[in-house]
Amino acid sequence: MISAASQHELHEFIRHLLSAVAGATLYTVNHPQVHRLAEAAHSSLARALAERPDIALLSVDGELIIDAEPQPFSLVLDRFVQVLRERGIGHLRFLAGVPRSEVDQLIAGLARQTAAEQLVSSEHIRLGQVELPGEGSEAGSLGSAGAGSAGTLKDLPPAELARMEEIYEAVKRKERLKPSGIAAVVADLVEAFQREGAPLLLLAALREKDEYTFTHAANVCILTIAQAQTLGISGQALHDIGIAAILHDVGKMFVPEEILCKPDSLTDDEFTRMKQHPLLGARYLMESPGVPRLASIVAFEHHLRFDRSGYPSVSADWQQHVASQMTAIADCFDAMRTRRPYQPPRELKDIASALVKGSGTEFNPVLVRNMLMILSKLNRI
Repeated sequence: MISAASQHELHEFIRHLLSAVAGATLYTVNHPQVHRLAEAAHSSLARALAERPDIALLSVDGELIIDAEPQPFSLVLDRFVQVLRERGIGHLRFLAGVPRSEVDQLIAGLARQTAAEQLVSSEHIRLGQVELPGEGSEAGSLGSAGAGSAGTLKDLPPAELARMEEIYEAVKRKERLKPSGIAAVVADLVEAFQREGAPLLLLAALREKDEYTFTHAANVCILTIAQAQTLGISGQALHDIGIAAILHDVGKMFVPEEILCKPDSLTDDEFTRMKQHPLLGARYLMESPGVPRLASIVAFEHHLRFDRSGYPSVSADWQQHVASQMTAIADCFDAMRTRRPYQPPRELKDIASALVKGSGTEFNPVLVRNMLMILSKLNRI
């Protein structure tokens, strides 16, 4: 997670950058005022990167996210998001050691008025787009990927599943969580995902299974990592999101098993107890030393809806974390693929339709489209 000092310097970098871009647009990139602002921007960026190897910025649905942390509204940041949108940029990644020349290149690119003059990445400043499929294409794009496709693929890493089972069983016994074990599982899953790529994602997406919490957690972790990587999130921020996703349902370990496994509909009292698991999980994780703060946030928020309904109840101005929004989509997707006592696994085209139907109310619409874009690409394996 980015420190307060680095965040302040990054905000200063953005402020100087926007002023330099405005000056370059009004005058030229060689104007002395532009040079002065570019130097100030470069100095602020260098200070922001002094204590870390990289910083990732992401623009989602008009909101700026720095290393998976949504930023509070300000006129400067709002203008920055607008400039990025106008130039077709969805995410940026700044690497330590960025030279002044690459900042100048970024300013010149942002100041150009012609869309044909596309911005390009440099060695230390990486630019990317969040490509979204066209309206009306989402639900039909998954139809040709059948469940049988997963049969020829390598299974989820057995060592990781075994370790996850041990972790969840330890939670059941009210033992203290071992963050190093969770971090190792997530690191292995990230490495496996980067190595296997689409096949591992396909397995997580298509696997029909009975509901074993640790298998569900592994699938949700993989599906959330896939979303985060597509949005340009990497490094420690990606690992923190993976840890949060893998622990999102840890509160269910404190719900009686007869409620979790009940084949019939829950009574009102039973559902009330079930709805306590986000709060129970968040509280448990907050009291677990070494667990990223993001994990308790996602555990608390993963049943919140994009329109702030759902549970637990929150205030009207509550800002749900983007990691929680990605985890909620992955959680819902995998839950619909799961064979449970009260429902069979659903077909992918039906799941796609359900996600589209919930877009804008239950789920962040930008993230729904991104998720469906990821899954639609699996048809080309």
